[in-house]
Amino acid sequence: MERFEQRKKDLMNVFGRLKEGLTKGDDDLYIDGILQRFEFTFELAWKTMKDYLEYLGVIDKIGSPREVIQSAFKSNLIEDGETWIAMMISRNELSHIYDATESRIIYNRIKGEYVGLIEKLLNKLS
Repeated sequence: MERFEQRKKDLMNVFGRLKEGLTKGDDDLYIDGILQRFEFTFELAWKTMKDYLEYLGVIDKIGSPREVIQSAFKSNLIEDGETWIAMMISRNELSHIYDATESRIIYNRIKGEYVGLIEKLLNKLS
């Protein structure tokens, strides 16, 4: 439980920084920063879900992000499992995107969809 609590605290901190960044502007430098903050936030989100589900005995100590998201959805920890999977894919694509148009699409999804889902997760965990 201690690892879960620490991860949840870290998630709350990075999520706050992500939301703060979204208020700063839409120029390329800010967008690059938001994309980086999103990567950190997503990584902590799925690992926090994993820790919580392990604590509840829902899953074992192993599991990929996709498996954790699926288990979290089945356990009603998260809503909209399909968008969480899309969020995971967006996070993975950021490692390989060199096109500003593609990164702008992910940025808009972060603003329009992903932030709200992460916020709902944090509300459930609190």
